Amino acid sequence: MESARVDATRIDVALVRALLAEQFPEWQDRRLRPVERGGNDHRMFRLGEDLSVRLPSAPGYVPQVAKEQTWLPRLAPRLPLPVPAVLGVGRPSQRFPAPWSVFGWLEGEPASSASVDDPVRLAEELAAFLVALRAVDPSGGPGPGPHSAYRGGPLDHWDDEMRHLLHRVQGRERDRAAGLWRDALGASSAGMPRWFHGDVSTGNLLVQHGALTAVLDFGCSGVGDTACDTVLLWTRLQGRAREAYREGLNLDEATWARGRGWALWKALIMITNKPPGQAELARHVLDELLAGV
Repeated sequence: MESARVDATRIDVALVRALLAEQFPEWQDRRLRPVERGGNDHRMFRLGEDLSVRLPSAPGYVPQVAKEQTWLPRLAPRLPLPVPAVLGVGRPSQRFPAPWSVFGWLEGEPASSASVDDPVRLAEELAAFLVALRAVDPSGGPGPGPHSAYRGGPLDHWDDEMRHLLHRVQGRERDRAAGLWRDALGASSAGMPRWFHGDVSTGNLLVQHGALTAVLDFGCSGVGDTACDTVLLWTRLQGRAREAYREGLNLDEATWARGRGWALWKALIMITNKPPGQAELARHVLDELLAGV
């Protein structure tokens, strides 16, 4: 057998079925198919009707797996909405040299593609979920690091990169973006570390009948500064839904300033991306962030 490696191009139905046969033979004969929009950091497959299989797509995402396997079962009882339930802990092997997981399947459609009739309700439900998450005892939880793309840590980790990213915009816009970044760096955090999700995006929110029914993908989660969980305010929310999210999270102004820094960093990364949708979203976020600067 060719030496295995963590490589998204090698993760397919045949590999997953072989891993199941090797480690979970009781599930190997179930129907198996890829999940569209299963995420960038991991590849997901639906297994039968009530299970899913999730594998890291590159070496940098491997540490997220053990973290989710350890902490999701501890977080779940303390949260008001379902999160993925770990039902199988896959081991590294010759076929795939990293841990992987079997989860319970959660019903619903991603909010990124679902019709959301009441965005205010969605914003309120999500804010309540994040407030409950940050209220979980943080003792022993994973601090910010490579597993979280340093989300939850100080923004100055990305300061050198931001000096280059700022050159992706020009003139007065660059000056305003640089000022926003300086304000974010200067907005120090005085609170104790709390649990954060780390990737609050509409693709990680499941919706049924207009209601938020589950929150997915805790790969970037950890214990630290929760400012990174504010970014949805500028990426997807508008009007009264934006106000509801801000009110529901009940954070101080310094945290919102750091959140603007996280949103700016991500927008500048995405603004030159080839998929048109990502560049358009980045342009939207920049316009929202800089409107009041």
